[in-house]
Parts: sequence; C-alpha cells; structure tokens
Amino acid sequence: MRLDGFGLFVDDMAKMIRFYKDVLGFEIKEEENTSNVYLVKDGTLFLLYGRNDFEKMTNRRYEYIKFLIKNGCCYGF
Repeated sequence: MRLDGFGLFVDDMAKMIRFYKDVLGFEIKEEENTSNVYLVKDGTLFLLYGRNDFEKMTNRRYEYIKFLIKNGCCYGF
C-alpha cells in the first residue's frame, strides 16, 4: 500500500513551512504566502491548510488535538 498524500491544519503557516522544508527536506509546490501550501517528498503530496482560513471557508469551528514536542517527546492536550 502506498500513501499518495495527506494534509494537516496549521496555526502558524510560516513556522510549519520552515520546519517541513528546512528540517525535513520537503519541496514546496506552491507559493509560500498562500493559505494552503503543497509540499512533496519521495512522491508523497503533503498539504498544509491554514486553520483559520479553512474555518472561515466552512463557516465552522473545529476542535483539534494539539501537541507539544519537548525533549524529543510528544504530548497531546
């Protein structure tokens, strides 16, 4: 089985772009100043959606699991 793509909602698009591009080595397929950013790595499409823009577009408020990464450990809250 192969994953073709997936997406995440993000609060801080600039920070997430830097992380996925500079740290993980993803290639950006869109302009960086858009509300949705498309990245690719090893043939997998990775979509970053601006949370606020998506909520405005759907006229809904969504609840999300948030994570904190500290000292290499991931904590959900």
